[in-house]
Amino acid sequence: MSGGTMNGGTTTAAGSASNSAANAALIERFYGAFGRRDVNAMLECYHAEVVFSDPVFGTLAAAETCAMWRMLNGRARDLRVEFRDVKANEHSGRAHWEAWYTFASTGRAVHNRIDAEFHFTDALIVRHIDRFSLWRWAAMALGAKGAMLGWVPSVRGAIRAQAAKGLAAFRAAEK
Repeated sequence: MSGGTMNGGTTTAAGSASNSAANAALIERFYGAFGRRDVNAMLECYHAEVVFSDPVFGTLAAAETCAMWRMLNGRARDLRVEFRDVKANEHSGRAHWEAWYTFASTGRAVHNRIDAEFHFTDALIVRHIDRFSLWRWAAMALGAKGAMLGWVPSVRGAIRAQAAKGLAAFRAAEK
């Protein structure tokens, strides 16, 4: 037998390696699509019950996650995405990715460095966690105010509230 499961669901080594390679390829497909700004191809990598979280948007359920990617891809006029260090096993994976873009609200250049974590179910991404410094992002996106106050909880809360408001408005306009 060349992989898969046997004897009550125990995964063989070949099956684990195959799943690991498929999950790494899924992450690469996601970021490749992101780099091309092909939001439909990005969303095809997600499970119907995906949960996404990051320091700006917080935790988003599936419908919000999909809307967020449509919104961000639609607004970004000069977005450039690069990724590296993709690693995965049969259950989880990770990658480092970087994004360069102009923050629309201020016109300021942003170069965000993100470490992503993924969990897989049914050969799709079911959990996507992006981690980055909100303070560093605020300094780039908001300028001096973000640099001076980006670490303050009330400012972080205001950033998250603004992101939630923008996402809600985008979702309402989509309907």
